[in-house]
Amino acid sequence: MIRRIKFLGIPVRDQDRALAFYTGKLGFRVLTDQHFSDTQRWIELSIPGAETGIVLFTPEGHEDRIGTFVHTSWEVDHIDRTYDELRAKGVEFDGPPQKQPWGSFLKMKDSEGNQIVLSSR
Repeated sequence: MIRRIKFLGIPVRDQDRALAFYTGKLGFRVLTDQHFSDTQRWIELSIPGAETGIVLFTPEGHEDRIGTFVHTSWEVDHIDRTYDELRAKGVEFDGPPQKQPWGSFLKMKDSEGNQIVLSSR
């Protein structure tokens, strides 16, 4: 049976730039960085304290997904503190955290223009 999500793929145009963003700005760790094809590497990252990994890879024919909304939400402990810390590192957002009855969220942009939701309860 299905036990967990092993990784979430993030489509990227420039793997080196994306790798620098996810490791340098977000603090993710490299699990695998190896040759995949003539044009790409398989780059798998771990999120400290989480089981689900991130893969910086764009399947052939899916280049149109780069720079779009990644339908996922990443939980953070403190949305305001995370916003301040990541902004100080140069991470772009579409605005400050928004408070809702169910919690708080904001949309972050990665180095490739992908939009990812960060949220807290």
